[in-house]
Amino acid sequence: MSDPVAELKNHKPGKEYFIAIDSDGCAFDTMEIKHKECFIPNIVKHWELQPVSKYARAAAEFVNLYSKWRGVNRFPALTMVFDLLEEWDEVQARGVTIPKAPNLRKWIETESKLGNPALEAYCKEHDEPDMHQALRWSKAVNDTVADMVYGVPPFPYVRQSLEAAKPLADILVCSATPHDALTREWEEHDIAKYPFSIAGQEQGKKAEHIDLAASGRYDTSKMLMIGDAPGDMKAARANKALFFPINPGHEEASWKRFHDEALAKFIAGEYAGDYEAALIEEFDAYLPDTPPWKK
Repeated sequence: MSDPVAELKNHKPGKEYFIAIDSDGCAFDTMEIKHKECFIPNIVKHWELQPVSKYARAAAEFVNLYSKWRGVNRFPALTMVFDLLEEWDEVQARGVTIPKAPNLRKWIETESKLGNPALEAYCKEHDEPDMHQALRWSKAVNDTVADMVYGVPPFPYVRQSLEAAKPLADILVCSATPHDALTREWEEHDIAKYPFSIAGQEQGKKAEHIDLAASGRYDTSKMLMIGDAPGDMKAARANKALFFPINPGHEEASWKRFHDEALAKFIAGEYAGDYEAALIEEFDAYLPDTPPWKK
């Protein structure tokens, strides 16, 4: 990956239509295994949350899998977990000190490319314990993902949808996952041939990916983002693009609907309006903003 941002900036449309697709939890059924087996055990280990591990697990699963924050970048997701633990009475009753991570929070606010390369560069210039801890944790997550996550195929109808869309639209993978992991997964299952580029966290946020690759080059009514999280919809809206939701827990049905119905509506100019609004209303109902322990 010589200069991935340049690759996006230099993209020249080959088709009239543009489709951006998220990867984890959207194209691939990898969200559960990555968070439950890779992210969360490393959160407990590297942030010394062993005394409240069951609460840390519940908080991390809520943020990353079962809430409106599903799919958020790993670093803000981590601080959200800390915040949920800080205000949880049962956790406080254990007398455990929850990490404050003040420098990590400042970095999240000011850095647009929230990935290990930017974090490593920061750590070389600053001797701040929470930042070094965040880097150790993030590297450990990547190592665990590389060791644990393989052989997980795309959801049913993803391959057929890519096959149907490629003659009609330029396709971009648009993800908050590290680029190397994305490329490995898309190549492992022989679907890396469909997108013109695979953009990960090193290239910036999803909204930036779409802006860099598509802004001013496609009619916004001919731009579509496919995703499984509200953040994907925000990335679409930031670029005035349309949004097709993959409903968490009902991914196969969502992809079948895209393949059988939504793609044709998008190409025919019949997607925007009531059809899209009904899909988004259905999608919103799947993801709460209040943890079950607060109800």
